[in-house]
Amino acid sequence: MIEVPVRSATGEVVRQIALDERVFGIEPNTAVLHQAVVAQLANRRKGTHNTKTRGMVAGGGRKPWRQKGTGRARQGSIRAPHWRGGGVVFGPHPRSYHQDLPRKMRRLAMRSALSAKLRDGELLVLENVELAQPKTREMLAFLQRLGVSGSTLLVLGHRNDGVKR
Repeated sequence: MIEVPVRSATGEVVRQIALDERVFGIEPNTAVLHQAVVAQLANRRKGTHNTKTRGMVAGGGRKPWRQKGTGRARQGSIRAPHWRGGGVVFGPHPRSYHQDLPRKMRRLAMRSALSAKLRDGELLVLENVELAQPKTREMLAFLQRLGVSGSTLLVLGHRNDGVKR
């Protein structure tokens, strides 16, 4: 078993806790972790970009001038792509960027991320997270007492609106 210290809100060690080696003791699979991150970023995309083709642009229902005899080039519509105000030829249209990731790969990616955080010393187990008031200043002081700086992810066992705020 992997032993990790449990800290109090002030930062001192209260006790030790045993973590499961099947979750926190594996060799991180960076390829699967990368694939999971790419899939999450792709699934965030809306895919609502759109352009109008020559059939969707308003106007241009008749031939601008007759086919022969004017000395000008033959034209069928003023909404053709080479005209100003015409349609777009191969522009983007709405589509889904969704990527499925098998359940076992998702779980392996999560275990890999947790194992990597523990290996790098970036995992901190707290006894409880209690704030006097739900204020940013209080949370900042709390994190500074623990020696945490930069981007931080807090995972709680239950809902805490003060921490969420």
